[in-house]
Amino acid sequence: MPFLSIDPFRGKLHESFPELDSRGLDAALARASRAAGLWAEAPLAERSAALRRLAAGLRAEAQRLATIAALEMGKPVRQGRAEVEKCAWACEHYAMHAAALLAPEAIESDAARSYVRFDPLGVVLAIMPWNFPWWQVFRAAIPAVLAGNAMVLKHSSNICGCALAIQEIFEKAGFPPGVFAAVLMDSARIESLIADARVRAVTLTGSTAAGTAVARAAGGALKKCVLELGGSDPCVILEDADLELAARTCAASRVINSGQSCIAAKRFVVVEKVRKRFEELFVQAMSSQRVGQPREDSTNIGPLARADLRELVDGQVTRSIAGGARCLLGGSIPDTDGFFYPPTVLTNCRQDTAIMQKETFGPVLPIAAFTDLDHAIDMANDCEYGLTSSIYTQNIDVVMRACNELRFGETYINRENFEAMQGFHAGWRKSGIGGADGKHGLEEYLQTHVVYVDYNQQKKMRGAR
Repeated sequence: MPFLSIDPFRGKLHESFPELDSRGLDAALARASRAAGLWAEAPLAERSAALRRLAAGLRAEAQRLATIAALEMGKPVRQGRAEVEKCAWACEHYAMHAAALLAPEAIESDAARSYVRFDPLGVVLAIMPWNFPWWQVFRAAIPAVLAGNAMVLKHSSNICGCALAIQEIFEKAGFPPGVFAAVLMDSARIESLIADARVRAVTLTGSTAAGTAVARAAGGALKKCVLELGGSDPCVILEDADLELAARTCAASRVINSGQSCIAAKRFVVVEKVRKRFEELFVQAMSSQRVGQPREDSTNIGPLARADLRELVDGQVTRSIAGGARCLLGGSIPDTDGFFYPPTVLTNCRQDTAIMQKETFGPVLPIAAFTDLDHAIDMANDCEYGLTSSIYTQNIDVVMRACNELRFGETYINRENFEAMQGFHAGWRKSGIGGADGKHGLEEYLQTHVVYVDYNQQKKMRGAR
């Protein structure tokens, strides 16, 4: 069956794409396997130059790529262009630091010389989501191909146009055929693809359920896997916080990609003494967001990517209200075309409800109150995920304690949740295994190779000959 790209603004078919058959998939893997061997031997300077050309190509195509995403998954074009620019910047960052990042590391041993070198793995399978159709692919592909690997992309089936556009960008940048290839295939075929001997590692960004299935398949085949999974990211607002800053930055973060972002704060734990004022500021900030046609630059919030995703968000909101939450803004599906969900603010949310425990992918902001810092940290940690957390306070002692006790891969203090390429983006608990970005993200796509050299022994060996 063909894959259907549905325009979420109109709720109608935009384009359809044929699925790659078994013969085509085998040919793509064969090309990738051959390309990986040749690309690994290419000088690092050549690989770095290719990344710089890739950055230039991304910037030249930014408007076109943003428009494709708007049509396939509803991302506002202004945000789409920013996402493409972030990808271009990442290309340049890795190209600039390639030599240092991949340099052998000397170690101490009883050998005359010993060091760790870093070798490519081979073909990396990337299984990527629809919500950030450019960034999630490039944040994996850039370090992977810089290291000398080839990548095969299985993108989300509702954004096949984005997948093919990425392959085209790589080809235009002069990467050898097969170094990057998009394969349009159903998720039911992933397990057999992971088992294929030509695939040496797999990276996935997606749900915890999808990550569990991929980890099981990769483990069965004894292959490396990197999993970036979901998050129910807490934001703690203390009494001494700059409430206007907190409301403004949290609202801006929460509506990125129409609320469909893994790392954005998704539940707000606010000290009771300032809760009412924070609610007022939050409602003001959310009310000012412009909902509309994603292809218009003035739009902040577009439609959600699919009808079923909107139903899921609406169900979480409805059950939360039935459980005692009070709706301050939004809260119901509008009577309009497209898959829109309005900016929504809820308060008095119970800790045991889905909206406080599970990942909410939409412009919904649930608020719960706490009495003291112990209570706040307990509430923040009380979920199965561990992706990101944030806290707003002016007290450095509170900051240090929060960093020690919050059980999340990243913590943001008085700022928007927005990871840096120089850092390391990794989730704890059911939010993932391994991570992305920076030196440690590059290491996910490398095989360590330890070398021990004894020069005296070499001389003896030469003398024996």
